[in-house]
Amino acid sequence: MAPDIAPHLLHLLLTQSPPEAPSLLSRLKVEGGVDAYYAYNLNRPDSDVNFLPGTGTTARRHDEITVNLASLGVNLAPEPVGFRVLLGFGTGIDVLHRAEPEEDATGPDVWRYVQQASLSFARGPLTLEAGIYPSHIGFESFQSQLNWTYSRSWMGEFSPYYQTGLKGTWRFDGHWSAQLHLLNGWQTIGDNNGGKALGTQVAYAGDRLSAAFNTFVGNEGAGDAEALRLFADTVVTLKATDAVSVAATADVGRQARPGTSAALWYAAGANVRVQVSEPVAVTARAEVYRDRDGLLSGTPQTLVEGTLTLEVKPAEHLVLKAEARHDHSTQNVFDGPARGEQPPLSRQHQTLFVVGAVATF
Repeated sequence: MAPDIAPHLLHLLLTQSPPEAPSLLSRLKVEGGVDAYYAYNLNRPDSDVNFLPGTGTTARRHDEITVNLASLGVNLAPEPVGFRVLLGFGTGIDVLHRAEPEEDATGPDVWRYVQQASLSFARGPLTLEAGIYPSHIGFESFQSQLNWTYSRSWMGEFSPYYQTGLKGTWRFDGHWSAQLHLLNGWQTIGDNNGGKALGTQVAYAGDRLSAAFNTFVGNEGAGDAEALRLFADTVVTLKATDAVSVAATADVGRQARPGTSAALWYAAGANVRVQVSEPVAVTARAEVYRDRDGLLSGTPQTLVEGTLTLEVKPAEHLVLKAEARHDHSTQNVFDGPARGEQPPLSRQHQTLFVVGAVATF
């Protein structure tokens, strides 16, 4: 390098301003979408309601064209502080908050339209989030376009879609991470007792294999009742080939009950997804859910479910799904058709056909 050039380069390096941080406007993003569906139940339920009480966050209404979820929100990427507020409307959001404790300034009506409302802080490997945010438990999301199938499994319906509290995430490297949650309770914003719950996650994310082990420990009794809930959930996803992906899930839970033996439930499920072509995929799902004491489903029973889903993605922000689903229970828990002046006859099974369309922005 010529001697007279070196001082000029050194001067440029010393006086050059550092790159500007992203502006507030560039970090702000408006998001939303509409999830509409038509579902037909071969049971022709007199109530026009598919699924069990307190469930049915997708395809809940029989023989209707309606909106499962319409979302609108805004988020600010944390650099280092951010937030996300996401509102929802439709048959799915109506089910979501039904278990909220009804007390002063809280309850299903207070939080009816809220999917998420949280603040976040990110610095280095640490991310903190506080407020109402998606649950760390399970394989499925509350938003249909993020799932392999349209309807959700019983494992998804009987575990939290959201939780309220403080979450800390630590990323050890590009593959391993861990989470610690301090929560009000199991899918609840308001708290119906004086205790708090803890949640944990250890996760691995690789190019082909991803796995997570999730836990929940907390008192789920109302008031002064002691009802310690212990729950563990494992999710493993494997990209077997460029076209075939497999996911397996397993749950086990136990809750103490005053004056009687503890309630127990456990479940397992498997999903196979085949990417037939770039816009077309087919998913098959099978699961078994054993609610031995009826704590979550309301009836001591074993539920068996099988689902076949065809997905077509004609555009980047549009997902179309056609689905056939069959559910069977060891008890008569599914609504049947009207019988004149007699009460509808409940059945052990139901078969659904669903067509759904989700457009997002």
